[in-house]
Amino acid sequence: MEGDAELQDLYREVLMDYYRSSARKGEAEAADLRAHGINPVCGDELEITARREGGRIAQLRYTGHGCVISQASAAMMAEALEGAGVDRAKELVKAFKAMMIENAAVASLPAELEQLCALEGVRRFPLRVKCATLGWNTMLQGLEGPSGEDPR
Repeated sequence: MEGDAELQDLYREVLMDYYRSSARKGEAEAADLRAHGINPVCGDELEITARREGGRIAQLRYTGHGCVISQASAAMMAEALEGAGVDRAKELVKAFKAMMIENAAVASLPAELEQLCALEGVRRFPLRVKCATLGWNTMLQGLEGPSGEDPR
């Protein structure tokens, strides 16, 4: 089981790297999508902003506060979805949620979400799954909700 421990250490490092990264923190310029999400169980909170151009997510940013899991997951999401078409972004959100909530195989994740296998271990802790999916649920709310409709 030494390999399992090494893998868990690697996943922890990946999560900490994303948690510390400021690459996609902040607010998208000229945002036309805004969504706010909160996890009332622990108080994690996220604000997602995005700018769409030509049916694609040209820029995706997030702000907020919360645990390593919610913040790292939001950073991973922003990285994975930025540049994607809106329909593809919705598919990716649903694929990640299927892995986290429905225990879909990690191997079933699309290539764009490969780094998210680092969150697989979170599935064993239902309250932490809410942390991992907060950004994704918030993004989906923005993409599907009235304020998320593309004005173009």
